[in-house]
Amino acid sequence: MKIVSTYSHLNGLEFLLVHKSNLWLEVKRVISSINAEKCKTKISKEKTKKGQMLYSPIEMNKLFKQKLSICGWTESRVSYWVTKNDKLIRKTLSMPADLQKREIETAGEKAIASYNQTDFVKNRAAIEVQFGKYSFVAYDLFVKHLAFYVGDKIDVGIEILPTKLLQSQMSSGVAYYEGELYNVVRQGRGVPAVPLIIIGIEP
Repeated sequence: MKIVSTYSHLNGLEFLLVHKSNLWLEVKRVISSINAEKCKTKISKEKTKKGQMLYSPIEMNKLFKQKLSICGWTESRVSYWVTKNDKLIRKTLSMPADLQKREIETAGEKAIASYNQTDFVKNRAAIEVQFGKYSFVAYDLFVKHLAFYVGDKIDVGIEILPTKLLQSQMSSGVAYYEGELYNVVRQGRGVPAVPLIIIGIEP
């Protein structure tokens, strides 16, 4: 596969090029090593694409996981505590998890354990490979990457998406680079408040 488009949000790409150029080279190598044709295994049952051979998100995810794991990218979790009191959430947001819980319970509220998980983290960078529905990408960009950044686990998040060209050869409802780029730009320069690199790939 190949990278055809890249968007740097809050200088995410510039940060990686200056401080962790080896990671950027590794991401590019992994993408170029993916043989897209091996993933064209799904026979469509949709009315508009019935009988067509489509790219399988499951197969593409498997290949990415295999290649990134070999390079040392591993799953990571950020745990935190939530409550119904918005003032307490604002107060505890930047605290370590154990202090969050203590602060919430000291205030007489119920502390509820929660977490965010991402599949690929290495050297304070996180990758999400997303061939799922639109809502999953929004969650990645506005919740997952941000949670890891606020939790001081990463310096930059990387989102890998199909371009419209690739998405048109997949099942309906899959998010695509051009559409998600529009959604990010529409929010304004500072939202989400985490440096990101959004990558559009195709065969």
